[in-house]
Amino acid sequence: MKSKLVIGNWKMNQSFEQAEDLTTAIEDALEDFNLSTEVVLCPPFPYLELVTDHADDGAHFYAGAQNCSQFTNGAFTGEISAEMLVSLGVEFCIVGHSERRKYFGETNAVIAEKVNRLVEQQLIPVVCCGETLEQRQNNQQFTVVEEQISETLFHLPKEKIEHVVIAYEPVWAIGTGETATPAQAEEMHSFIRSLVEKKYGTETAYNTYIIYGGSCNAKNAVELFAQENVDGGLIGGASLRADEFVQIVESAETSVSEN
Repeated sequence: MKSKLVIGNWKMNQSFEQAEDLTTAIEDALEDFNLSTEVVLCPPFPYLELVTDHADDGAHFYAGAQNCSQFTNGAFTGEISAEMLVSLGVEFCIVGHSERRKYFGETNAVIAEKVNRLVEQQLIPVVCCGETLEQRQNNQQFTVVEEQISETLFHLPKEKIEHVVIAYEPVWAIGTGETATPAQAEEMHSFIRSLVEKKYGTETAYNTYIIYGGSCNAKNAVELFAQENVDGGLIGGASLRADEFVQIVESAETSVSEN
């Protein structure tokens, strides 16, 4: 069975001192484990070098960004390019998060361009998809997710898609305390994998990481990660507490050993 992937998305939180303490605490705690689980920390942009410095010094995690520009470079004040991320030692980048869609108007077309920029720089895109509560109540969740994945990812050639992470994040479960049940998560993850399989084949579908985001925490991680098609988690609020985040990583390790 392949290893799990756990990504911490700190969003717009933490002072520099808090970020330094959190990074150090996670690094120290992970030293106690012989991990097969891949761990990624995605701090705000000003703290990326802090995390990459720890990663370069042998910490058991990679550095990831929370976003990047759809443009290569140029007169785009305030934007961060994929090439800049590479120069810092970043290896992963989240794109298409529901908060980017909701608050900054990002479309599938914009997200697809961001994916292109990341792939060009050999960064690993973590591409988010998921339905709103209204869409789920109207039984539109599968249509919505299929459209998001098709329009943001399925232009990529087969040899690139295995280097993309898909994060299913039901919008109604982000920051609300609500969580998709393990059965709901598995149902959608299985559906997403079937889409990848139909487009790229069985082996590629198996090798593609599909992780769950949506109020995943230390209490529910074990059951979520035990699902056959849940390859890990995109962790929001719980990633800001070192002890809880490390417990989630432990849950990922446990789920692999038990399967």
